[in-house]
Amino acid sequence: MTPARQSANFPPLRMVLTETREARAHYELGVMYASLDGPQRDEAEAARWFQSAAGQGHALAQYALARMFQVGQGVPPDLEQALAWYRKSADQGYPLAEYALGRLYRAGQGVARDPQVAAKWYRKAAQQGCAEAQNDLGVMHERGDGVAQDPGEAAAWYRKAAEQGYGPAQNNLGFLYERGRGVARDIDVAVTWYREAAARGLARAQLNLGILHERGEGVAQDHRAAAEWFRKAAEQGLAVAQNNLGFLYERGRGVERSLADAERWYRQSAEQGYAHAQNNLGVLFASGRGVALDHVEAGKWFQKAALQGLPIAQYNLGVMYQAGQGVAPDPVQARRWFEAAAEGGNPGAQYNLGVLHEHGLGVPLDYACAADWYRQAAAQGDAFAQQNLGGLHFFGRGVPQDFVEAHKWLNLAAARFPPAEEARRARAARNRDVVAKHMTAAQIAEAQALARDWRAKPGIASPRTSAAAPATGGSIGADADRSPRARWMRGWRARQAEPGDPDQT
Repeated sequence: MTPARQSANFPPLRMVLTETREARAHYELGVMYASLDGPQRDEAEAARWFQSAAGQGHALAQYALARMFQVGQGVPPDLEQALAWYRKSADQGYPLAEYALGRLYRAGQGVARDPQVAAKWYRKAAQQGCAEAQNDLGVMHERGDGVAQDPGEAAAWYRKAAEQGYGPAQNNLGFLYERGRGVARDIDVAVTWYREAAARGLARAQLNLGILHERGEGVAQDHRAAAEWFRKAAEQGLAVAQNNLGFLYERGRGVERSLADAERWYRQSAEQGYAHAQNNLGVLFASGRGVALDHVEAGKWFQKAALQGLPIAQYNLGVMYQAGQGVAPDPVQARRWFEAAAEGGNPGAQYNLGVLHEHGLGVPLDYACAADWYRQAAAQGDAFAQQNLGGLHFFGRGVPQDFVEAHKWLNLAAARFPPAEEARRARAARNRDVVAKHMTAAQIAEAQALARDWRAKPGIASPRTSAAAPATGGSIGADADRSPRARWMRGWRARQAEPGDPDQT
């Protein structure tokens, strides 16, 4: 791996420049005034000397002056002037000016956003070895932003920057190896690149190493090491790491269990707007764990996360409206939030909607619609939904009567209820045995085989099928669940970057 590239505002990169001795002297005076410490530093004087050199065609001075106009150092901020000077420098082939132009076009700062023009300038700078441009060009190829989406091309540009020691590119290349995107999946190589970036203090790479240690992927599972990596990233202010560290404190994994520390880290993350931390902080207030019980405060945090589209928070907010905790009871609002969460794949919300439709609670009674919601939750392994879906199949409510399907779902429910739900587990087993009395030995064997081969599927946000007309029939008496679950759900976002959201400069 090559040594790390120089990092400075005005680096002496190898290039061909047309300059006079006077222009060079004026540029160096500008650098001196801009670099002095304390009261001797004089940005206005630096800008004056840069402007003199820039007017004589000195490319580095043009770039330096453009930066000062962009951020308002020594001169009033003026994006139009910044663009003009960046362009003069870039037209002479100065790579950092080319890169800066690319960033402005990509962000739409001072110009109309144009990712294709941005990619053109990035490419010019990247071909001269500018690591930042190589990384950001890789980001554009990974996303398909202004260029054809091509993870292999993204990996090639990330590698060029990573081999110069550029931390964000090392992290991004590690992420591609972890996911097997554009390269053959190799978790060991991913760990190597993450370590390189983490050693340079990159918070996202530290987060990623924490996640791998937490999961035991590519490294030995080590909750203590996970906590230490999360802490390094959290102390740099990375909201995802703060949330994950809070989760470890809440569970006592790799650290001594401390609800006070969990609340502290959740709050730091939540105040940055991180939806999962907002939900987790809401759970603490809703349950009075580590903080005083406060449903109003819980509702505030659930709503912040729910408005960002987080299904688990939408479910929790629906529970509050259904139960009238911290808010006035409002079944319409409860259903609205359950529907939002259910469409996002949350099984608790899907189950609750099934109950509402099965029993006509605030909605027209509609067994077919109930079956549809139960089916979506049951497919994710929700034992409550599996039990009720088994009941609908037994009586043919909203679905064809099918004893094999009824037995399968009740059998699965009986196996999946946790120890804390022993009464429900026993109920599901009892109902399964009732169904078995209506079946032949061959049908029972078929149902048992289906249950053995069944695998839970992750929740997918997708439109539900249209509901058929309500069916009629009996129920499995008092053994059927008749009310929505009011169960707080927490979750942690153990992910370093969203798909297609690599680090960029």
